[in-house]
Amino acid sequence: MEQNTQQFKEKLRNEYDLIEKELTTLGRKNPSNPEDWEATKGTLDTDRADETEVADSIEQYDNNKAILEQLEIRLNEVKRALEKIENGTYGKCEVSGEDIELDRLEANPAAKTCKAHMNV
Repeated sequence: MEQNTQQFKEKLRNEYDLIEKELTTLGRKNPSNPEDWEATKGTLDTDRADETEVADSIEQYDNNKAILEQLEIRLNEVKRALEKIENGTYGKCEVSGEDIELDRLEANPAAKTCKAHMNV
């Protein structure tokens, strides 16, 4: 499993970098909590007198926020998996303590549970 763990670590680091890069296109780190991301309104140059442009700006912000929230969840899952690699608990089901199946980890290197406990 040690060799596989190093491969998963590399995959997870690459995914972490990719997610963080994507997050910077949708928002910014919260200055008062660097672990948190905030959506930004985007690059629309809105004319406050044009209701359509204002509505488009609000819609873009809402879309950015929704995508950002999902990416932030995934970023935290990946970060937690990397922490588990460092502390030697990677690949163990959080429910049963059993090994997580290799094919499950290959499909989702940040998996927290084995197949039997996927929906718990």
